[in-house]
Amino acid sequence: MRIEHASSSGGGTGARRLKLVVIGNGMAGMRTVEELLKLAPDLYDITVFGAEPYGNYNRILLSPVLAGEKSVDDIILNSRDWYTQNGIELHAGDPVTGIDRARRIVRSQRGIEARYDRLLIATGSKPFIIPVPGHQLPGVIAFRDIQDVETMLTAARDHRHAVIIGGGLLGLEAANGLQRQGMHVTVVHVTDALMDRQLDRSASTLLQRTLEAKGMRFMLAANTAEIVGPDRATAVRFADGAEIPADLVVMTAGVRPNIDLAKAAGLHCERAIVVDDTLQTYDPRVYAVGECVQHRTATFGLVAPIWDQARVAGAHLAGAGHRRYVQRATATKLKVTGVDLYSAGDFIGGPGSEDLVLRDPKRGIYKRLVLEGGRVIGAVLYGDVKDGGWYFDLIQNRTDISALRSQLLFGKTLCEALAA
Repeated sequence: MRIEHASSSGGGTGARRLKLVVIGNGMAGMRTVEELLKLAPDLYDITVFGAEPYGNYNRILLSPVLAGEKSVDDIILNSRDWYTQNGIELHAGDPVTGIDRARRIVRSQRGIEARYDRLLIATGSKPFIIPVPGHQLPGVIAFRDIQDVETMLTAARDHRHAVIIGGGLLGLEAANGLQRQGMHVTVVHVTDALMDRQLDRSASTLLQRTLEAKGMRFMLAANTAEIVGPDRATAVRFADGAEIPADLVVMTAGVRPNIDLAKAAGLHCERAIVVDDTLQTYDPRVYAVGECVQHRTATFGLVAPIWDQARVAGAHLAGAGHRRYVQRATATKLKVTGVDLYSAGDFIGGPGSEDLVLRDPKRGIYKRLVLEGGRVIGAVLYGDVKDGGWYFDLIQNRTDISALRSQLLFGKTLCEALAA
C-alpha cells in the first residue's frame, strides 16, 4: 500500500496547499473541478479517482456513439493531458473502496491511500437491473458507460434480436442506436405509454407511431418474468407466458444513486447523499454533487441541475461561498434521428392549471402548454420544437404571459412581433 502525498509548493509563498480528493471522474465531479479552477487554481492539490479507465467523457453522447454518429474520441471532455496541465493526479480505472473520515483518508482498489482536507463525492448512479431469473446471463447488460456501448456494438455484429427493457428516454435512444446497427429491436415497457415521465399521452402516441414507422416494435404494459437461455440470453418471457427472441437484452429501467461508499463511511443518506444548499454533506469537509445526491428530497438525472450544483460546489470549495443551489425546471430532448421532441417543467398540471393545445396530425405537430396564474409552468412539443428554449425561459423566469395568451402556441416570433 502506498500513500499519495500532495506537494506543498502552493504559489510562491511556501504555504501548504490544501488537498482535495475527488471520488468519481465523471461529468459532475470534473465540472465542479473546472469551476473551482476558474476561481482558485492554486488553492488545492487535486487527486481524482475514477472507476473507468478513461478521462472524463460526455455520458449524454453515448447514444450517438452507439448509433455510429460519433466515436469515443469525439465525446472525451477532459483528456489525460488536461489533468496533467492542471496538476491533477488522476487514478483512472481505480475506484475508491473506503473512506476513513476520522483520518481523512480514502483508499482505492489498488491500495492507494490519499489524504484530504476536502472531499468531493461524485459517484453518480447505478443502473437498476430487474432481478428476474436469468438477469445475470451473458447478453444482459445496462446502458451506462463506454464498455456497455462496446458490448452492444459487438453483439450487433454477431446477433440479430435486441430487446430493450424500459421505454423511457435512455431506452429509446438505445433502441434507435441498435436498430441503426442492423438489429431487430423490440422495446418492452411496463406502462402503456412511452416516456410517461416526460410526455403526456398524446405526444407519447405520436412518438410511438413515428418509431413504429421506422421499424421499431413495442410491447407496452408488459411485465418481464424471465430472461431465457442456458448459457447466454436467447429470449425474454413475460408474465402472461408470451416469449420473444433476444440475443441481447438491454436494461434501461431506471437508475439508483450510487451511495454505498458514502453509507459505509457514515455519511447521512436517505434515497441519496443528503446535501444542503451549498452541496455540503453533514460532514463539513465533504461535498457531493450529481446523481448521487439528494437536495430537499429531490434526486437528479439531467445535466442542467448538475451543472448548477457544480457551480455552487466549486465556489464553496474555492472559498467564494456566496452561492446557493436552487432547484429549477428541467427540459428533456430525445436524441433519435428524425424525431423532434421536447418537454419541460410540469406538463401534468393540477386543479388550478389550464392547457393550451395545438394539434396538426397531417404535419405530425403537437404542442401543449400548461398555464397557471398567467404563467407557463410546463410544455410538451412534438414535431416542431424550435420554440422549446423560449418556452423554457418563460417557465424558468415565471414570465407573465397574460397579454400573449392567444398567440402563445404560435411561438416566439409571432409573440414578439405583436408585442413590438
